[in-house]
Amino acid sequence: MLKFETLSAIDNATFLQKNEIADFLVKHLGKYGDPKEHIMKCLDYALDHSLHAGGFVIIARENGKIVGALVMNHTGMSGYIPENILVYIAVDAAQRGKGIGAKIMEKALKLAKGDVALHVEPDNPAKRLYERLGFTNKYLEMRLKK
Repeated sequence: MLKFETLSAIDNATFLQKNEIADFLVKHLGKYGDPKEHIMKCLDYALDHSLHAGGFVIIARENGKIVGALVMNHTGMSGYIPENILVYIAVDAAQRGKGIGAKIMEKALKLAKGDVALHVEPDNPAKRLYERLGFTNKYLEMRLKK
């Protein structure tokens, strides 16, 4: 049976909890992911108590094992920049196609206060899910790496 957990700053997530989530995301994001140290920074930000950080994490578990996870960060802005950015979402490769990602996304969108932005690579299969949920592509993202 699928069970969902939501973590925020008030939950005082432990290093072991964050490490478990980061390990899951590293494994299941695959080529669309980031190094573990970046994911840990994102989790620290999402679960921070300060006024200039925050967000939440949603975890889907089956028999105690993580089968899906999402990390949403608050941007601290609104209007010209959405209030939230969905940074990571992944579903266990063996569990894909069962609607777990859609359920996690629906929970996240209900929980998020304000607009939500996300970045998705054009060849990422999750792009179809985001479009079904109402996300549109208004801009082309450009980055300068220094």
